[in-house]
Amino acid sequence: MNANCSKCAMPLESPWKYCPKCGTASAREAVASTHPHHDHEKAPVVGAFSGMLFGILVAPVFIIVGTLMCLMVGPWMAIGIPFIIVGICAPFAGPFLGISALRGNCPWCNAKISSVGPLDAFYCYACSKRIVVREHEMVRAE
Repeated sequence: MNANCSKCAMPLESPWKYCPKCGTASAREAVASTHPHHDHEKAPVVGAFSGMLFGILVAPVFIIVGTLMCLMVGPWMAIGIPFIIVGICAPFAGPFLGISALRGNCPWCNAKISSVGPLDAFYCYACSKRIVVREHEMVRAE
């Protein structure tokens, strides 16, 4: 089924959801988007993947500094090896520690919950209701 864009009248082929010329959503997409759907994770895991970016940024620094220390003579060699080990483990440390995860109580059921990283909305694992994060606070999604 081919249709025309409602804004610029460009012919749209059936699999297109947006007009390639002006970016307007097609009529099929507009009808489909009125039905609620879940874009966010249903049951967040405490601290999962929230600090991965921290670990990825810190890892090269520790590995490079540790390698340079290992190239030096003397006690620096013994200090460089732990730096390399920390650099290898750094991407896993952020999620393990839950860096950037927002923790608190569900505004609906008061269960203890944690957001998953930089998401702006997620669902409570206990009551399955949607929670929105605004200004570092969990609020009800009306």
